Amino acid sequence: MICRRVFLRFSLCVALLIGAAYAQSGNELRFCLRAEPKTFDPLLVDDDASLAIRYLTGGVLVRVNRQTQALEPELAESWKVAKDAKQITFKLRRGVRFSDDNPFSAEDVAYTVSRLMDPALHSSTGDAFRSGNGSVNTKISAPDKISIIFSTPVIGLDRLFDQVAIISSHASKGDKAVLGPFMVAEHKAGNHVLLRRNPNYWKKDRNGRQLPYLDAIRLDIQSNRDVEVLRFKRGELDLINSLDTDYYDRLAASSPDMVHDAGASLDSEFMWFNQVANAPIPSYKRDWFRSANFRRAISAAINREDLSRVVYHSHARPGIGPVSPANKFWFNSRLKAEAYRPAVALEHLQNDGFRLQNGALRDKDGHTVEFSIVTNAGNSSRERMAVLIQEDLGRIGVKVNVVTLDFPSLIERISQKFNYEAAILGFQNVDLDPNGQMNIWLSSAENHAWNPQQKSPDTAWEAEIDRLMRAQASEANPKKRKASFDRVQQIVAEQAPFLYLVNKNALSAVSTSVEGANPVILHPQTYWNAERLTLHSNAQASR
Repeated sequence: MICRRVFLRFSLCVALLIGAAYAQSGNELRFCLRAEPKTFDPLLVDDDASLAIRYLTGGVLVRVNRQTQALEPELAESWKVAKDAKQITFKLRRGVRFSDDNPFSAEDVAYTVSRLMDPALHSSTGDAFRSGNGSVNTKISAPDKISIIFSTPVIGLDRLFDQVAIISSHASKGDKAVLGPFMVAEHKAGNHVLLRRNPNYWKKDRNGRQLPYLDAIRLDIQSNRDVEVLRFKRGELDLINSLDTDYYDRLAASSPDMVHDAGASLDSEFMWFNQVANAPIPSYKRDWFRSANFRRAISAAINREDLSRVVYHSHARPGIGPVSPANKFWFNSRLKAEAYRPAVALEHLQNDGFRLQNGALRDKDGHTVEFSIVTNAGNSSRERMAVLIQEDLGRIGVKVNVVTLDFPSLIERISQKFNYEAAILGFQNVDLDPNGQMNIWLSSAENHAWNPQQKSPDTAWEAEIDRLMRAQASEANPKKRKASFDRVQQIVAEQAPFLYLVNKNALSAVSTSVEGANPVILHPQTYWNAERLTLHSNAQASR
């Protein structure tokens, strides 16, 4: 869900040492994770690295085809959603076994759902199913048939199961038994995660050959983009799932057959302010951050056209809101990107008593307006956006300090200790449907970044978003759902809890040695069909 990086340059001698350190062999695909995975528990995933591992190892009941965006059967042969959208019944495949050889059955689905929806787990994946406050029950009518019953309607219910990896009810606590094409074989913290093919994987190709074709996938943990691109050019990596634009342009100049621009993506980059009541920041700053006038002023003082042009070399467009214009149905077309209007920004600030004095902005009590923006080390685009924003806000008298942190430290600060003032990060949208954003917009949700896990909404507008998100999630009429979510987008534009900066194009790179790759705009762009990828025999022989 969230991804970060810092721009560093290495000397030639260091580069040669790096190249010598990475030997490859066999039918093994290699690419990089940008950070250490936070978890290997598929029900607790809320970061990019863990999301990648869940996608490659987790068996799901249904899968959204990343190319066609159609819902397809996986572990479930078929399914039926009740007319009231309160129940879904799955007919499961027979003869499927976990990687540890335990049989797969409805009991495992029931166990997974029970754990997923346990409030004590705080699963952001489970949040997507919370259209109401009631309990979720399961009914097993046969070893291969199960019904899941919700207390309130959940529209788009079947598509949400694309994110639910089924876990074994029989495996020991520390076991990593999986139903997906690959399984975790080795993890060296800070270095790599090695995935081996699951010998019990149920799927076969049209010729009856068992998938996956690959023997292994090695995920090297590497936040530095220079190193990642260098290794890709040297043939030590086979793909880069998401490219920064400067690297894309460099590779396009030398190897145009290896780069892919799939067009506008669903992903967004944004900034927000810490509004957590007990956060260890000065109370007067919290007062700034909790003011919609302040947030709107900062938004109006940011030149998004410059961010798109300078940072992304026009491989991006100014951000508008929670939904990218690439999402044709759900995007609220009445909304426009915030224009760069520093004079309007100062008007907003004056409404809250801020005044410019000798080039510095001060609040009504005389405090100089200064705050820090944190982002993740290893993400050059975010670092450069932060610097441009620093310059933009300096023009209205605001002093900004840019702080880059390694990913684990950053996540700890923004989601556990709340020891930060503002942050620049992004969300990877893996679902076209707004239900996939329940874990962001519900005030009680884990990823309600500016003020998460509220026992009750702190503001009237957050309460309205809660109501609208639950209403759209239980409404069968698509037009009424659209009206509710359009209003959510409008409230977000008015209140600016997130300052949407840009929507990036889906840029990637895939080596010509990889067969079967077809990059798309939905995550994961390059390895969405990993079970059917393979390497040319000459590439295998050279490793």
